[in-house]
Amino acid sequence: MPKPVTIFTDSLPVSTKWATNMSWKKRIGQTVVPRLSAYNRVLDKLYRKGVEIISSEGLGEKTGYSAAQIRKDLSFFGEFGQVGRGYYVKELEDAISQILGLDTTWNVALVGAGNLGSALLAYPGFRERGFKIVAVFDNDLRKIGKKWEGVVLRDISEMQEKIKEEDIQIGIVAVPVEAAQQVVDMLVLSGIRAILNFAPVRIVVPEDIELRSAELSSELECLSYFLTNEKAVG
Repeated sequence: MPKPVTIFTDSLPVSTKWATNMSWKKRIGQTVVPRLSAYNRVLDKLYRKGVEIISSEGLGEKTGYSAAQIRKDLSFFGEFGQVGRGYYVKELEDAISQILGLDTTWNVALVGAGNLGSALLAYPGFRERGFKIVAVFDNDLRKIGKKWEGVVLRDISEMQEKIKEEDIQIGIVAVPVEAAQQVVDMLVLSGIRAILNFAPVRIVVPEDIELRSAELSSELECLSYFLTNEKAVG
């Protein structure tokens, strides 16, 4: 069960929890969490600039969401801010970080040491947000045993043992399409419960596994569609 979330209204801490119903949490997560992530990033930037208070309207201008949407999203988790004054930037950032689980460090396993895998491993944003890639797996004998970004690349056959040893809870899949499902199955058998998949293929997982797919080619196709139709209209 998720930890209680500490939220700040005025200067008084208020404790709340997600509802215990898992299907409710999933529905909320699928729609609200991406926006919470956007709010959190903006709040972090504001805090670094020394901004202490911001209104829902001001936060909306910087995130692209309406003030009403922001207030509705936050209402799922408790009461925030002061009427007529706004939100304390640092306190709201801390509360959202706790809701998102960013107040802890998550150990991550990366499977696939190709061009995409090496780029993901080198990406500093993961570590800055609390995601630490502590294990990398591949089946290329030429790469196994080498150290990448301070992490030793291991044979995929060592996955189950290493995941348990490092208490890894998140897996990233950056392998060719034909190997993606098998790799995901291995991660699940190793105890992984949350997976980010970069392979452009439909993946099947058990109901208790959280799977997110980053289909980069599909996103580019969407951009292509809009550019093509923009030209047609013009």
